[in-house]
Amino acid sequence: MKEWTKNQLHRLRIASIINSDKRNQYIIKHQIFREVGENFFFQPRFIPSDPKLIKFHNNVIVTSNVTFVTHDIFHLGLNHLKRGDFCYQAGCIEVMDNVFIGCNTTILSNVKIGPNALIAAGSVVTKDVPAGTVVAGVPAKVIGTFEEYIKKREKNNGLYTTDALWEKFDQEKNNESKK
Repeated sequence: MKEWTKNQLHRLRIASIINSDKRNQYIIKHQIFREVGENFFFQPRFIPSDPKLIKFHNNVIVTSNVTFVTHDIFHLGLNHLKRGDFCYQAGCIEVMDNVFIGCNTTILSNVKIGPNALIAAGSVVTKDVPAGTVVAGVPAKVIGTFEEYIKKREKNNGLYTTDALWEKFDQEKNNESKK
């Protein structure tokens, strides 16, 4: 079976697996990506058309609806301009150790995400993410450090019931409205 056809069948199969743990098992068993380290969690239901252009190191969490853009097809439009013969453009993405990628993030090609990095939900990563940083926005920019984030989480650590979360939420919102 041709590699392209095999890739497309894997993409369909992964999209149909509702349980994220089973989806992870399938991804690892079939070596979908170029490389996957230990403690890897991949929640998206859709993988890019060129998954072999992506490497994940250890302790990486990819949350829902994250998009990895490993190529563009703009050459098709450029070739209609009759100004040359433009080629398909593609690039790699590498995600180092201890990285968390928030929901609805888009990561463009030729990007390396350094170790101990957190990418906030909804970000668009257009360039390398430095080690030990928190990035957010469109395009993503450094807004803090990984250590600052850990310290903030340590202060708010604990198991909460639904009622306790609402109580905390209401208290914070009431305090904000009094300002």
